[in-house]
Amino acid sequence: MDTVVGFARRIRQLAQECPDDVVVRHIGLDGSETAFTWPELDARASRLAGALAARGLGVGDRLGLGFRNSPQFTLAALAAWKLGATPVPMRWDLPEWELTRVRETIAAPVHLGPGDVGWVDATASEPLPELSDDVVSPMVNGICSSGSTGTPKVILSRRPATYDPASAVPFIATWNPVPLPQTILVLAPMYHANGFSTLFSLLGGDRLVVMEKFDAARVVDVIERHRISTFTATPTMLQRIADLPDIGQRDLSALQWILQGAAPMPPSLVHRWGELIGYERIVMAYGMTEGLGLTTLRGDEWLTHQGSVGRGFRETEIRILDDDGRDVPVGEIGEIYLRSPSSGGYEYLGQAARLRGTADGFQTAGDAGYLDADGYLYLVDRRADLIVTGGANVFPAEVEVALIDHPKIADVVVIGLRDPEWGRRVHAVVEPTDPADPPTTAEVIAYAKSRLAPYKVPKTVELVDAMPRSAATKINRRTLVESRGG
Repeated sequence: MDTVVGFARRIRQLAQECPDDVVVRHIGLDGSETAFTWPELDARASRLAGALAARGLGVGDRLGLGFRNSPQFTLAALAAWKLGATPVPMRWDLPEWELTRVRETIAAPVHLGPGDVGWVDATASEPLPELSDDVVSPMVNGICSSGSTGTPKVILSRRPATYDPASAVPFIATWNPVPLPQTILVLAPMYHANGFSTLFSLLGGDRLVVMEKFDAARVVDVIERHRISTFTATPTMLQRIADLPDIGQRDLSALQWILQGAAPMPPSLVHRWGELIGYERIVMAYGMTEGLGLTTLRGDEWLTHQGSVGRGFRETEIRILDDDGRDVPVGEIGEIYLRSPSSGGYEYLGQAARLRGTADGFQTAGDAGYLDADGYLYLVDRRADLIVTGGANVFPAEVEVALIDHPKIADVVVIGLRDPEWGRRVHAVVEPTDPADPPTTAEVIAYAKSRLAPYKVPKTVELVDAMPRSAATKINRRTLVESRGG
């Protein structure tokens, strides 16, 4: 029987097997770079682990991790695994009252934040402690989210921190092999699941280039300089990169593939990236932090199933159910339920209720969508974001995809606002491409009418200087609605 290898032992193995190569680079806001080999990561993480143990962190504990994408973040996560603890990254930029609630929910004996950067750096001069390589964190990591009421929600993976070679197999390998090790560019904040999961790729033998903060122009510089082979991005990130004036002349030849998630890509954006790197190098995926399952498809598949987020990936099964829990016909919108044999399960900290599920193990995050005759999934929107206007259902994502191609619109978010006539009116918040020449309300509405059914067309339009997206390029619709009167 194969011996189970925990992350602590895996870190030591990699330090012995890969003594010389730089495996992690961190790129700061000013463009400065900090580089580490595996022996350096191993030694620094061990010293930090000893210092964390002295502060009371041990096996089975949680470590609150409130750093930016930084060397300190990476070292702290590795140090937690060396102690058999569970790293739980969280946003570093929360207001104090909200940060306090999140920390209370995590209930960790040690929390690290911006004020601890110097302390982490100082541990580099500590003596190497005696640590067991056989310790295993019972839960590999947590990710902070928020419940429907805005209360903190921490999602803990029930999977132990043990090395699984299957986790090192790239998504794209379902269709074609790629050279290994990969050089992975980390664009998303590492408090987000997409960013944090690159640490598992690192333990699988890949190399990371971690950006402290997403910047489209610097992304392309880094791709060229470090010959990046892959990255994961949201549609907003991909749009900003594609909009660079010289992008067509830049060297993207090192990219073997890219992974897109978080929201369906507008067709125009898929075609733009197809022109830049080839459709066969684009992979689109749909899933959630709870790890219920995944759907994927490659860009050339998408051409014959435009708008789809793919079919079940690695044995993920999909069902579309109505409000009574019955399967709906092909092509009919319902709630998306997933089941995967590779799901390790999850649990929540905080007051959030578990996701709804069926007796045979399918679960839903509340997203709405439908299947076509070939089993491809089409994501319509989150059920919670549904706008009921005049008795008709409008999914914001559909309206946003229709509007984003307008040449005067750089970014758009659609929400439902309280209205005495319609119950909720469809309202478009627009960031103009050129602030000096923004689209008029009439232009936006006319463009929407040319692409949407009349009841889906925004009734009001609002211009903003910049869309209030998080560092992960996500938007908080609830906050937008509340700040505009509900």
